[in-house]
Amino acid sequence: MTQALFRRNLAWAAARARDDRDFFPDLAAQEAPDYLWIGCADSHLPAHDLTGLAPGELFVHRNLANLAPAQDANFLSVLQYALEILKVRHVIVCGHYGCGGVRTALSGERHGLVDHWLQPVRSLFWRHAGELDAILDVETRVNHLCERNVVEQVISLAGNPLVHDAWRRGQPLTVHGWIYSVHDGLLRDLETTVGDLHQARALIGAPAGADPRRKPARTRS
Repeated sequence: MTQALFRRNLAWAAARARDDRDFFPDLAAQEAPDYLWIGCADSHLPAHDLTGLAPGELFVHRNLANLAPAQDANFLSVLQYALEILKVRHVIVCGHYGCGGVRTALSGERHGLVDHWLQPVRSLFWRHAGELDAILDVETRVNHLCERNVVEQVISLAGNPLVHDAWRRGQPLTVHGWIYSVHDGLLRDLETTVGDLHQARALIGAPAGADPRRKPARTRS
């Protein structure tokens, strides 16, 4: 079965080179990207397809439920490299509606190690249980928490010492919160953008899990 992947790789590489002889040389010479993308491990739509950017123009980190945990060495290594070596100008947290990780956290069922990783999402649900339980449609409830989760990760990044160090160095850096739907492939800006320490303090001072400038929509799918 895996040999089929090598055959497909060969066909893909040949087609790329045939359609654009400069594709691989240009990719090899790609300068540092301007964007760090923190997305979900969901495989429906790759980040460069969603943004229309070429491979190499995004530095991508993906995990279950697009989390930005301050205690995860893998994530912190990616973040530090992106900020200090690549000098990215934008960090984008991008979730997606119908996220399986968020759905799993909402279910309350036990899944072993996954439960530990998803604990931040489950805690977010508990903090907003009254609001979420009032949403009778299950899919709308999941999507609402998907938005809440993206905002929560932006808040986490706004308080991350590595991000603060970049701002103190005078490094141009903006953190964004986006989401998309696999039903239409469109990115949506959740209007949770942080570009300096002043904005970070204002956002962190807001109620946990909430964006003081916007109430997440409840009816998207």
